Amino acid sequence: MPATVLLVGALDTKGVEYAFVKDLIEAKGLQTVVVDFGVMGRPAFEPHISREEVVAAAGADLAYLAAGTHKDEAMRTMAQGLASVVQRLYSEGRFNGIVAMGGSGGTSIATAAMRALPVGVPKLMVSTVGGGDVSIYAGGKDIAFMPSVVDVAGINRLSRAIYANAAGAIAGMVQTEADSTAAERPLIAASMFGNTTAAVDHARGLLEEAGYEVLVFHATGSGGRTMEDLIRDGYIAGCLDITTTELADEICGGVFSAGPQRGRAAPQKGIPTVIVPGCVDMANFGSIETTPAHYRQRLLYQWNPEVTLLRTNEEENRRMGAMLAAAANAAQAGSVAVLIPLGGVSMLDSAGDRFWDPSADRACFDAIKENLRADIPLIEMDANINDPEFAGKAVSLLLEMLRGSDQ
Repeated sequence: MPATVLLVGALDTKGVEYAFVKDLIEAKGLQTVVVDFGVMGRPAFEPHISREEVVAAAGADLAYLAAGTHKDEAMRTMAQGLASVVQRLYSEGRFNGIVAMGGSGGTSIATAAMRALPVGVPKLMVSTVGGGDVSIYAGGKDIAFMPSVVDVAGINRLSRAIYANAAGAIAGMVQTEADSTAAERPLIAASMFGNTTAAVDHARGLLEEAGYEVLVFHATGSGGRTMEDLIRDGYIAGCLDITTTELADEICGGVFSAGPQRGRAAPQKGIPTVIVPGCVDMANFGSIETTPAHYRQRLLYQWNPEVTLLRTNEEENRRMGAMLAAAANAAQAGSVAVLIPLGGVSMLDSAGDRFWDPSADRACFDAIKENLRADIPLIEMDANINDPEFAGKAVSLLLEMLRGSDQ
């Protein structure tokens, strides 16, 4: 049976474009299912799932939304209804991949539904905002964005090529299957940064030897959010949260924040977790000229032309320590441990290097100890975070908890 592509869009304003892409996909031998989430005018062609069904899934009234005086409410409602419809269609096995086209409004509605799907389901968003920062639309899911270049408004010499590429892209995605012959092993999530690469590489090797598969997430805001989304969705058996630097960006206003709740997903889920104050010595900004003026007299390091690192101070580290303790405190007894590297929290924070500041580090460590629940193990090691013995200890703690959770 041929694969099926789900097309979701506003068929009142984008119907001609959707009909064009639908025909292109079907010409490749695939089936299509079309869902209309338009509100105002009549659909350009008859969809398989009507806007009435989408609105009903959100428990709302179409006539009220179509009046045009509540556009913000209409968008929220259609996003909620579409997500519900798409989840149902997927659970029924009705499609293999999803594609949508639109401006910022259509992108917001369509990607809400895409985010409701599991990781690995092909998702393509052709969008007027596709060439910018799409993190708010992607969330922690694997949505592929294709810039529409011109507005999704008619078929012209540019849009025709873009739409043809989109049809080919989603067709290729749904027709390509990952190798499923390898034996599946339990998944471990690990957070990493350039400054903790050595630690995570060593830990990954040890965990793989122990029979686990390790997913490494780059702690760049979106990386932390994605890791925690997968944890909440139940994919992950254990977490080696060795790079918690996104909290520094949250406190300092850096570009890699994952939000104030970063670090809490694994403890709240109750999976075995090792928490390390990794790379809490640095907050991240763009090129050096983009660093906020009030940080210009602080210790800065240009990591590369696009990334500037700010060395965090004692007060910022105290706040991070309290946040890390709060994350650990959300755990069930016996499912979390905190490991502290007294010899530095990053590659740059080692004796004699540019970010070496034992007083700032100690402020973080003390705040963790002052706020941590008494029953949670806290281990201090006289080692840098990237020393092999530190990574080895983190792995042994995690494996011990994993063995205990299996009993």
